Amino acid sequence: MKALRDAGSWLVVGLLWLLHFLPMRWIAAMGAGVGALLYRFGRGHVTRVNLGLCFPQMSEAERHALGLRHFKLLGRNAIELGILAFGTEAHLQRLIRHEGLENLRAHAGRPVIVLAPHFIGLNMGGTRVAWEVPESASIYSRQKNPVLDWLFLKIRSRFGSPVLVSRQEGLRAVIRVIKSGKAFYFLPDMDFGIRDAIFSPFFGVPTATITALPRLARLTGAKVVPVVTRLEGESYVARFYPAWENYPTGDLEADVRRMNAFIEERVREIPAQYFWAHKRFKTRPAGEPNPYRKAR
Repeated sequence: MKALRDAGSWLVVGLLWLLHFLPMRWIAAMGAGVGALLYRFGRGHVTRVNLGLCFPQMSEAERHALGLRHFKLLGRNAIELGILAFGTEAHLQRLIRHEGLENLRAHAGRPVIVLAPHFIGLNMGGTRVAWEVPESASIYSRQKNPVLDWLFLKIRSRFGSPVLVSRQEGLRAVIRVIKSGKAFYFLPDMDFGIRDAIFSPFFGVPTATITALPRLARLTGAKVVPVVTRLEGESYVARFYPAWENYPTGDLEADVRRMNAFIEERVREIPAQYFWAHKRFKTRPAGEPNPYRKAR
């Protein structure tokens, strides 16, 4: 059974290799078809729940259209893994542009956390950071499927000799890496449960949010430089924002709210590009039901 699974996974990798030669408009069209199927038969329900909580002012039809646009971009993004894994450096440099890079370079060699929320272009942005800041660092979670693990490791380690910290190594390893002056590419906006999290508003919804960003900034003296990688036409733009001043403040709730508020502002700018397929509101305050549970 394992051999069959691995063989199927290698077939997918081979298909991604073939597809990466196609023009971007073809990849976009194929991705849209894949995404439409995933929306219908995959996590469309999760996405509609998330959009209903975050955009209650929208009609159901508007939320459906937004969710479908999001999944079409997700489908494209999945096929683009082949470009990240096998595309030439020249191709990728044309594909992934940057703005405001001086905001990151201003802190070269000093502790800095690159806050990268879960927009669809985050892997593209991570590749650009690896080029521009050699030996940058990030957390890597090993995949259960060995073929996918090989693919994602290949993508993450192609450029700039990045340092990949295993999630199992814990906070001490992350602190050590940041203190060494390596830019730490950090994605803290997911529901990891209640441990080390507080409920903070996100689109007005109490949301379990890990407190790692302000805690790491305090423990390491790191500056926080946000980056959001947007799809614009046929290419991506990694936009680096100025480092946050007076952060952290020592008020954990206020510091976490600031992160959520920043992400919320960016979501309103490009709503179809945020990762709505994640169960962001799964962990609830005591007594609140799981919003993803379908009524019987």
